[in-house]
Parts: sequence; C-alpha cells; structure tokens
Amino acid sequence: MAILVTGGNGYIGSHTVVELLNLGHDVVVFDNLSNSNLAVLNRIETITGKQPEFVKGDIRDSKALDAVFAAHDISAVIHFAGLKAVGESVALPLSYYDNNVCGSLRLLEAMNKAGVKKIIFSSSATVYGSPERLPIDEQCALRTTNPYGANKLQIEQMLGDVCVSDAEWSVVALRYFNPVGAHKSGLIGEMPNGIPNNLLPYVTQTALGIRDTLSVFGGDYDTHDGTGVRDYIHVVDLALGHIRALHLLDSQTGFEPINLGTGTGYSVLDIVNSFESVNNIKVPYVIAERRPGDIATCYADPQKAKTLLKWQAEQTLDDMMRDAWHWQSNNPKGYDA
Repeated sequence: MAILVTGGNGYIGSHTVVELLNLGHDVVVFDNLSNSNLAVLNRIETITGKQPEFVKGDIRDSKALDAVFAAHDISAVIHFAGLKAVGESVALPLSYYDNNVCGSLRLLEAMNKAGVKKIIFSSSATVYGSPERLPIDEQCALRTTNPYGANKLQIEQMLGDVCVSDAEWSVVALRYFNPVGAHKSGLIGEMPNGIPNNLLPYVTQTALGIRDTLSVFGGDYDTHDGTGVRDYIHVVDLALGHIRALHLLDSQTGFEPINLGTGTGYSVLDIVNSFESVNNIKVPYVIAERRPGDIATCYADPQKAKTLLKWQAEQTLDDMMRDAWHWQSNNPKGYDA
C-alpha cells in the first residue's frame, strides 16, 4: 500500500515525503512541476536513502489521475497540489479557482472511482479571514478575505459534503498557519519561481543579495511594531503533523478540521530581528503599502492538534531562521545549482 502525495515535489510536500519514507511508507508523488523542481527527488533520496515513485501530472487531468490509481495500490492521499499566493489570487482569481477548486474536484472523483476514501487536505488559516477572536480555534467563524482563502474553504466544504454523502470517507483538513524553515540537512527548502510571495524566501534572498531590499507590506497595523503578526511554524514540525494525521484517518471517519500552528504570533520585524541575530547578517528592508487581502494578526490555538493528533510544534523561531538560512546560503540558486 502506498501514500499518494499530490504536489509532493513542493516545499511542504517534499518535507512530508521525507518523513513518510523515513517511516517506511511507499510513496507516489504526483506533481506538475509548475512551482517545484525534479531535482527534489534526488535530494530526498540523499536524505532518506530512498526515492519516491514520481508521476508528472496535473490534478485537473482526470485521465492521469485515474491512471495513477489504476497502477498503484493507494491507501490514502495527502493533497498539497495547488496555487498558493494570496496576492496572486487577488490578481488572478480565475486561475486559482480553476487550479485549486476544479483540480481538487477531479482528485476526489478519481479517489471515489478507485475506492480510496482517506485524504489529508492541505488547508490554511486563511479560511478564518479576519478572525473573530485570538487565538484562533477551529470553532471560529469561517470568513475568507481573498480568493486563495475562498478556494481552501470551498474545498473543505466539498470534503465535508462527501463525508455526509458517504460515511466511509475519512478526511482531515490541516489548517496551516505560516510554514517556514527547511530540512536541517540544507538539501530541501523553499525556493519559489520568480519573485517570492512568502516572507522567508524574500528575507533569505535579500540576505544573499539576490534582492536589494525586503519589502515589509504594511507598517501601520494595530500590532506592537505596526507590522503584520503571524504564527510561524517550522516546516518539519508541519510535516510531522501530517504523519500524525495519517494515524487519525485510520481511527475515525468523517470530516475533521485541525489547526497546525505554534500558538505564538511574531511580527515581520520580529522575524527580521531573529534572522539577523541568529545568522549574524543584515537584512535591509523598506516599509511598503499593505497587500490586498492581508490582515493584521493571525495565530493559532493548537490545542485540538495536541489532543487529537498528540502533536505539537517543537522547533523555535531561531531554529526556523537558522534552518532557512542554511538552506538558502547553501543553495543560492535553489535546485537549479
């Protein structure tokens, strides 16, 4: 039996594949390489001594998905594949609905046809929009502020409806807060194509001199230093959360949303200060206008994950900054080196 990982060559996907292989799982990666690199597979093999089977394909391609399920004995799916930038989703909403929502629909159809009814969905704290309270627990109102968050919420609703229609389905929607850092080996990490949309790649690329300055979007939020506050979580902690969620799939059915975060909020300037301190390097920055769809403060109540998954984040903010720089400084051109 194998685990199918859509988007498994991507940032979070590759770290999760490492943890799956380390535990002895057979893994099939399905990825269209639109924001990832084939070289990730060799890096994964260097870390684990094993390489997952790779299938190049798009989750909107029903025939390709059917072929994967026909060719492999799949026991469960971990679904990462999707476009993931808030700002880009505001500019290109139709692309996001097509890729993320329609692609997830095609995936669920293929799973249903193959009789595979266990899935972990890569959701997001953006489903809470501007949160009604802090820290954010799973009972908070769901009210998105951008198309990316709307995509995640619509897919969650689709998954919930599937569980209502068929009691055999077991679904965990992991609502991530802000994944950062990299594997301690420095062999895999976050390297987006083009200009980064997430904070840490922009910080590391600025420290490396690839970017002249870091743009801090918004300096007038109602926070302790005026910059946006987020719950940053080490990507390896996040990957381990998926391993715990696999166990939950085996013990219950129905739809289960679970936050994955640390429960602590840090501002953009907190991140910059930690990065500079841990790595002894300066990061020049400028305060820019707010981005459409962004909110002031967002951090998790992670109690449900502790209770249901027996999981909690272990790595500190300094660990995240150190590992992010280890990856970037050793791979200045990412996987294209």
